Amino acid sequence: MSPAARSFFHTFREDHELMHSRDLQKMEGILSPLHLEEMELAQSLRQNKFRIKLCEYSYELLIQYLQKTQALVVLGIINEHITFEVSPGQSSLISDDSDVVALIGTSKDLAKQINQKEVHWGLLEDSVEERMEKALSDSDKTEAEGKDADTEDNKKRSSEGGKQGGSHKKVKKDKLVGATGKNMKSETSMVSVAPRVKPELTLPVMPVEVEQSILEDLRNRAQLNNLALPSVSFYTFLNTHNGLNCSSISHDGSLVVGGFSDSSVKVWDMSKIGQPPKTSSSQGENGPSQGERVSTSDEGRKSYTLFQGHSGPVYSATFSPFGDFLLSSSSDSTIRLWSTKLNANLVCYKGHNYPVWDVQFSPVGHYFASASHDRTARIWSMDKIQPLRIMAGHLSDVDCVQWHVNCNYIATGSSDKTVRLWDVKTGECIRMFIGHRSMVLSLAMSPDGRYMASGDEDGTIMMWDLSSGRCVSPLVGHSSCVWSLAYSCEGALLASGSADCTVKLWDVASSTKALKMDETKGGSTNRLRMLKALPTKSTPVYTLRFSRRNLLFAAGALSLGS
Repeated sequence: MSPAARSFFHTFREDHELMHSRDLQKMEGILSPLHLEEMELAQSLRQNKFRIKLCEYSYELLIQYLQKTQALVVLGIINEHITFEVSPGQSSLISDDSDVVALIGTSKDLAKQINQKEVHWGLLEDSVEERMEKALSDSDKTEAEGKDADTEDNKKRSSEGGKQGGSHKKVKKDKLVGATGKNMKSETSMVSVAPRVKPELTLPVMPVEVEQSILEDLRNRAQLNNLALPSVSFYTFLNTHNGLNCSSISHDGSLVVGGFSDSSVKVWDMSKIGQPPKTSSSQGENGPSQGERVSTSDEGRKSYTLFQGHSGPVYSATFSPFGDFLLSSSSDSTIRLWSTKLNANLVCYKGHNYPVWDVQFSPVGHYFASASHDRTARIWSMDKIQPLRIMAGHLSDVDCVQWHVNCNYIATGSSDKTVRLWDVKTGECIRMFIGHRSMVLSLAMSPDGRYMASGDEDGTIMMWDLSSGRCVSPLVGHSSCVWSLAYSCEGALLASGSADCTVKLWDVASSTKALKMDETKGGSTNRLRMLKALPTKSTPVYTLRFSRRNLLFAAGALSLGS
């Protein structure tokens, strides 16, 4: 039986290698009927119909052939195991069709049924950004009133004739200020025009000093577009010897964390890089604590804070929105909460049964979401040791998780090649995005909450419309895994970091406008335009972060030596 199974597999493997290489690796071990019963993928294939996309011409040729030859056996197999999706027009290349790859064994009808549910993709009511917009509009009104009064004064002075030249200069300056104000409004319009929604979770109260700090950052935010690209600060981990599994950067770029294979978590304070390490007197009377600040080997100039507590490799670490807390997840199936001020472990969250691949704080803090090898995503709050919600539905590992900007939804990317959107209140899957050809490794939400970007193992990035559940545009440019994605604060740019040692910037704002025009005209979708590729020579890019002031921070690991 085994030789016949192997011969059959290798004979037809080439036909499916391009689209389903990872599934073929799993199916290579099926050599007997017993293996079929044990493997969930094989059971799913047998229970659901396989979807094949054909153009009308190819479909008609197939039907004519089957009718002429009276191939009843083939007709029976088709009726029982295959669903044809006939598309109008000419046939397209399989590599260019983003919708051709359905999840193996999953009915397309299920995705259509899920995607009919309603999604409220707007921003939260009475957010800090909304209050900032109101303050700016009020200041604009007062400035406009002041300008009107100035112009009246200038008219009176112009009759005197002596100071006419000076008044013209002032009018030109006022026009220039007004023009820059209009430019700022046009850049933030993507966020300002988004609808407002009510939160489904009880949101924490924001301290006054934190709100003032955010408002200050918003006032000093750089406006980015396809002509004004961000400044990039790249942090490189040297000599990690393949021990660095993950890294993350705080929202202001002042702290960088790394999760390592030896179960340790290390935090670097960028303001203290290059300063001499603290003396041993800072360790206390009882010796080093869990959060002891120690120096790196050999140099002694750079210092970091060491957090120890996990009993396995650390696969994810992330800062809270205000940088006062840190979350880490590990192969020991736990999530740990650390205080960056106390340098100590506060809570150990246990709930997953297998390694936790990713953990992310919500945009308001307090709540966080985790993704695991046990095929579930879970929502937690800092004050409870048990999860609030369990999201189950993926057919393989949940590799990454990301919060929606209004905190009412989370998105998950999986090794089953799909992305799902979940309602945090009900735990129900309300969107299923099909199109990736390999495992999904990274996710990012647009600032207005309408769009989502996802990156996979093959280097493909797909941009999705949450309201319709459709792919807006594929972004092709990377040649290896896309490990990180980040939208700029006003949503005009998308940054992607990859294992191909590049950071790429994509034009989102102008491209989405063009796509909307194409949709109204009934045209085909175009791919988003890449603005710039920033190579790092030989450093894979682990993480990206736009600060509140729109500065782009990135981090990667370069291993020198063995």
